[in-house]
Amino acid sequence: MTILIMTWSGDNECVENVTSALEARGSRVFRLNTDQFPTEVQISARIELDCESVHLKSAEGAVVLSDVQALWHRRIRVARNLPETMDKQLRKASMEESRRTLFGALASEGTFVMDPVSRIRHGEHKQLQLRVARGAGLEIPRTLMSNDPCAVREFAADCGGKIVGKMLSSFAIFEGETEQVVFTNPMGPADLEHLEELRFCPMTFQEHIEKALELRVTIVGEKIFAASIDSQSLEGAKSDWRREGRQLTNMWKPFELPADVERSLLSMMDSLRLNYGAADLILTPEGRYVFLEVNPAGEFFWLERACGLNISEAIADLLLDRVPRRDTTIVPELGTILG
Repeated sequence: MTILIMTWSGDNECVENVTSALEARGSRVFRLNTDQFPTEVQISARIELDCESVHLKSAEGAVVLSDVQALWHRRIRVARNLPETMDKQLRKASMEESRRTLFGALASEGTFVMDPVSRIRHGEHKQLQLRVARGAGLEIPRTLMSNDPCAVREFAADCGGKIVGKMLSSFAIFEGETEQVVFTNPMGPADLEHLEELRFCPMTFQEHIEKALELRVTIVGEKIFAASIDSQSLEGAKSDWRREGRQLTNMWKPFELPADVERSLLSMMDSLRLNYGAADLILTPEGRYVFLEVNPAGEFFWLERACGLNISEAIADLLLDRVPRRDTTIVPELGTILG
């Protein structure tokens, strides 16, 4: 049995951990570093009247796609290794042609996928997540996405003046060699008086939720792996634990969720039709569980290190069809939705 892992050459230990778990179960793993296509990886998709075949080849080996039983969409960086010296227009055209070639070839096979890019992209929408989570019985924070200063001030007043500001997408701003990551930040009265720049970019605003603990819940099929961190133990981590992520790495602990919260999370994943997700929740001092978001391709390696959670083992079992999974065969629109 061959499992295809789509990632990129600079990925972290998640891929090695899952690969080891798969090989221990007797499976062959073919790693497709998408950043190396088309410069170092070759794809040949041949279509004729009565047959078709897709061959993938890299320095590490080769595979025929019809021999692949499951595919894990881990990370996608198609054509990132194209020379920067290329004409910009030609480089852009080459990247697009490479995307279409790769995902068009994959779309022709009825292989199980964790998870199809179309569903990942759809499930990434935070507005959708909040609606689905609420419908599944999870508590969510009052939320506003807007570029209207008046609407933001009205929302802040409704929340008693206690709100935070965040972005729907994760990104960083570079000042020379310094990386400035955009985190979640509390919004004070002075911030509410200077919202003019919203005309250039909308933001997301949520009511401030008091924290006893922050939770990271990794969901693999029907299995749930929860971990907690006392983000309030460090001043810089109180509004966003990622700001002190390195210092907090070894402070994560396994956590047992109430059964009703687990059921709601699984119901949410059923609705999103995703087999994998990394959800963030807050446990309040009163014992309430508040859902913030779920990342359909979120990281998990540090939780295996710090807490000993067997997430890689669960992913391997799901890819090998040893545990219940949500059916996600590749769908034809894959080649058209990748930006």
